[in-house]
Amino acid sequence: MRITVKTGVITAFCWITIKLIFHYSGLFAETIVPSVMLNILGMLVSIAVGLYLHKLRNTEDTNTLLDIKNAMTAGFPYAVLVSIFIYIYYSRINPEYYLHQIAENEIAIEKMVNDPKALAKFKSEQADAEVMTKEEIEEKLKKSNRQGAAPGFTATLAMLALTVLATLYSLLVTIIYRRLIFARRS
Repeated sequence: MRITVKTGVITAFCWITIKLIFHYSGLFAETIVPSVMLNILGMLVSIAVGLYLHKLRNTEDTNTLLDIKNAMTAGFPYAVLVSIFIYIYYSRINPEYYLHQIAENEIAIEKMVNDPKALAKFKSEQADAEVMTKEEIEEKLKKSNRQGAAPGFTATLAMLALTVLATLYSLLVTIIYRRLIFARRS
């Protein structure tokens, strides 16, 4: 297995372990921000360390596009493994999280629909809501809320976001490494 792929797999399992430690210890039970930030950091570490180790072992001269490709080979396994884990985590390990989120959002929807000013503002911002009754608006928003708060949707969104992040980090890390760390000395 290539060193870049190994790096992606190892950092993904490190993040998964940290996420499980957070879950079972009750640390940061109220918020997902620390685990999301660690996820972003994990992607960066995966790409940076993977490309660094690859460039140390590879003595052949490479170009920028090959370096970007090699950096991405560390980022994509990370993205796939983390996205699969996110699906499993929210569907099997911690399904209560979404039930709590749905309940909180439905309370907010009920408050918005029962407030005449907020309802008028919503109707003015949403063209299709102008002709809908209060009950139709509430049902539409609750249905949308239930569809958006689902493990499959979150895992798909995570995969998309991590893929974009892997691409951006691959470009940035490659540029930094080529300009600063592995620059040829004249």
